[in-house]
Amino acid sequence: MCLAVPGKLVRREDGSDPLMGTVNFGGILKNVCLDWIPDVRVGEYVIVHVGFAISKVNESEALQTLQLFKDMQSGSHVSGKSEAVQRKTT
Repeated sequence: MCLAVPGKLVRREDGSDPLMGTVNFGGILKNVCLDWIPDVRVGEYVIVHVGFAISKVNESEALQTLQLFKDMQSGSHVSGKSEAVQRKTT
């Protein structure tokens, strides 16, 4: 099973080879390779898989996905719709 996680780009290392940046995953900062999406800008959300930013994602989708992860961690997904899905459907 593969997992790709959204995060917010907080720093670019322009001039590095490969192009690298720092992505914030809910308070956890990780260095990731940006070579596959070199046009990404600080403040944008990216999908990261095994250390590589593989695509951009809009903020709304990223935040909804992150909320679903939180819901799964807390167990609230077991009781039915997650908080993120409930907000979207109301």
